[in-house]
Amino acid sequence: MAIDRRKLLLYAAAAALRFLLFLAFPRLPDLLTGRAEISTPVTSFKRLQEGLFLYTHNVSPYDGGVFYQAPLLLPLFALVPPFIFPLATAVLYIFTDLVCAESLIQIAESGVARTSRLFSSPRKDNHWDSLAVGAAFLFNPFTIATCLARPTSVFSNGAILYAIANAVDRKPAKSMLALALAAYLSLYPALLLPPLILLCHDQIVAKDGSKPKLPRSSFELSSIFCGSVAWFLAMSYLLTGQSWEFLRSTYGVHLLLPDLTPNVGLWWYFFIEMFDSFREFFLGVFWLHLMGYVGGLCFRLRTQPLFVLTTIIGILAIFQPYPSIADASLYFALLPLYNHVFSLMRYTFFAMATILYAALLGPAFYYLWIYAGSGNANFFYAITLVWSLGLSIIVGECLFAVLRDEWEVERPEMKGKEVRRI
Repeated sequence: MAIDRRKLLLYAAAAALRFLLFLAFPRLPDLLTGRAEISTPVTSFKRLQEGLFLYTHNVSPYDGGVFYQAPLLLPLFALVPPFIFPLATAVLYIFTDLVCAESLIQIAESGVARTSRLFSSPRKDNHWDSLAVGAAFLFNPFTIATCLARPTSVFSNGAILYAIANAVDRKPAKSMLALALAAYLSLYPALLLPPLILLCHDQIVAKDGSKPKLPRSSFELSSIFCGSVAWFLAMSYLLTGQSWEFLRSTYGVHLLLPDLTPNVGLWWYFFIEMFDSFREFFLGVFWLHLMGYVGGLCFRLRTQPLFVLTTIIGILAIFQPYPSIADASLYFALLPLYNHVFSLMRYTFFAMATILYAALLGPAFYYLWIYAGSGNANFFYAITLVWSLGLSIIVGECLFAVLRDEWEVERPEMKGKEVRRI
């Protein structure tokens, strides 16, 4: 089996950079771990350490009231306790980043982003090399900062990319199992199930040339997904001393938002100011808003399920209750797959300038509020709104570009002409 030297060089450079940062700046990981932009109450490495300490002392990890993460993470980290083997923990996170990059390269090499079963872009020849896609992920500052801060969102991101890679590789069972793991770890990836089923179905039909039977495929793949989630939950039940307490402390926190620790999302400040009598109503509204995109995108972009997955990941990075730059880095990792439509985007410079503006000023605004005392919650929330605005523009522009690309296939006479979005 031939070894791709370019790929080995890429992985070696990415791993060496991360090791250098871990070893040369030993205080940097702990500094980043406490950043609100990177760690959230449901992904924080510090909270994981608290839960691990209780777990290793035969106390329920949820008794402390600060550990909100999946129980199966505890035996994994018990093998290499971070406070005893910090370098081993660093190796685990670096390895996960490399697995993510390998999955991205596999997705890029499949060409599904440019040519699916039901659609072929007229610009399909204009694309990035697969290693360039992997390098864009591995050397993205957001990805590197996330690796150093060690949130558990790294594992859910890896599971999502692995699920997509297996879907394009026509391995639907592995794809559903990986998505089930991601949903078990952080709940939100469950919204990716419909477009992932469409992607798996299209890849299987394209390979076998059989007559499409989407309802049957949907039932079979959904059963695998639900069965895998049930298995993870059953293992968690046994691990926590045959108690379902972990359900309230993990998924209940996502659904009910009891912890209003500041983050880069839109929920925390809104619910701080919310009257208790309206809290349940607006929780329902916010969740319906988040879920409402899935059906419409799957229906309108049925011919491009991979782009539906990419867009929903971008929407989750904006509108989920506890977002971080780890979610944005996952979305940015998938964007280079659509380099062929970048020329159709109109406000790229404005959107990227907004993202950079928020990324640079966000930490400064947080410091002025929390430490210097010269700002307030409005001060930090304002810059998170700018961050969400930048992401929203990028998601909207990518959607416009893909729809325009599709429209020019349907109406070739309109190629190059001005259109107005209503």
